[in-house]
Amino acid sequence: MTDESDEKSMSVEKEMDMDVTHFIYRQISDRSRKVLDYDYKRCIGCGICTGLCPTKALELGPMKEIAMGLDAPPVIMDLDKCTFCSMCVQFCPMHAYTMTEEGNFPSHDTFPQYDDFVRTNEKCLPCALCEAACPEDAIRLELDMPTKAEVSPFKEGMEGQIEIDTEKCNLCGLCARFCDAFLLIEREKTPTDVRPFEQLLVDEDKCDYCTLCQDICPEDAIRVMGEKRGEAPPVTGRVLIDDKKCTRCTWCKIVCPYDAMDIKKPFEGKITLIAPNVSKCDPQGCHGCFNVCPSHLWYVSKDGKIAIEEDMCTYCGACVNACPKDVMHVDRHAVHHTDISDSPWANQWKDAIDSMVTGKRHLPDVSRTLEVEPEPPREHVEVEPPRIDGNLLALARARLEKVTPAFSSTSIRRMLEKSEETEPVRVRIREQILKKEQ
Repeated sequence: MTDESDEKSMSVEKEMDMDVTHFIYRQISDRSRKVLDYDYKRCIGCGICTGLCPTKALELGPMKEIAMGLDAPPVIMDLDKCTFCSMCVQFCPMHAYTMTEEGNFPSHDTFPQYDDFVRTNEKCLPCALCEAACPEDAIRLELDMPTKAEVSPFKEGMEGQIEIDTEKCNLCGLCARFCDAFLLIEREKTPTDVRPFEQLLVDEDKCDYCTLCQDICPEDAIRVMGEKRGEAPPVTGRVLIDDKKCTRCTWCKIVCPYDAMDIKKPFEGKITLIAPNVSKCDPQGCHGCFNVCPSHLWYVSKDGKIAIEEDMCTYCGACVNACPKDVMHVDRHAVHHTDISDSPWANQWKDAIDSMVTGKRHLPDVSRTLEVEPEPPREHVEVEPPRIDGNLLALARARLEKVTPAFSSTSIRRMLEKSEETEPVRVRIREQILKKEQ
């Protein structure tokens, strides 16, 4: 038994608030506090979390309408069902969920999560191509080198000549970062051509022909005739990747001329276009798959049909949920994840991860009911009713008729009902019953 104070300390309250694009869910008790933050604008409606949820607390919203512009959350939560287990947090490919906890809980480091990454290797210069190409603004270039103005301030009246070898230039952007005389002309990026720039121009009104850009260019694509003033600084810096924004789309890897990007996606799989349904697609009028795809891999081919760059796909499945014509199909073959620790919840995590490939989730029993296996049917056996002796039955009934009036005696019933009766009392009762019979 627990007293009233113990019961109160174990009570759990749940509540929900909204902050602009964030749904804030809270589970609060006297001993702990969990806060689940769902940013519905970050969510693409891939449905991975709805398939993982062990209590079916998450449900996919009207994705076809959302993909066409309806402002609504792609995932809807039944707060009463949510156990704040954090499966949605650990395996959301878009990091639309975050959770904070106060209290005595297992560290999230013990929970499995995607084993994926995007990182630069030793071949990185660095340069500005990946930063400009990234469709999610997840990459930022930090250069430690000083600018031209810091090394050799502009000097008016200098004469000279500068040329760009367009065959050698890969539009890496280092010269433009170093000197204001260079201007990179941006272009519209497409999945078939992810280059962010189409041309490098020189504003000779801002150039004093110091020759430093010639020494900085990694492709030896700049030729300058002029007076060298100072030493060109070494190209040093780093490429910073925001892991919360990065979708592993591979645009940075494709655009990099130095093979300096290493990527491991969360899934292995395959995306295919369903040939009979492609003709039903109106890629100009619908654009649902374009709007939800985190890899930005969809485009309209020259013949006016929907097309994809499959190497960019992360196999999240958002396009499948958004398409009103069932044009595409996504298969996942494997999930790259960290180890599942030996814990009471290990089997649930394993089943959840497996379900991302198989599509089958074995949910735990939360009904609080016991299932009893039905008893197998028995073979019917005919039973012969017992034979009744009429003479004995008549004698028994006659005896009962004589005894029954004795039980109408209040004193006899009282003696029978007392639990502390002794043997002498029971003997007297029998004697009184016999007298009644006589």
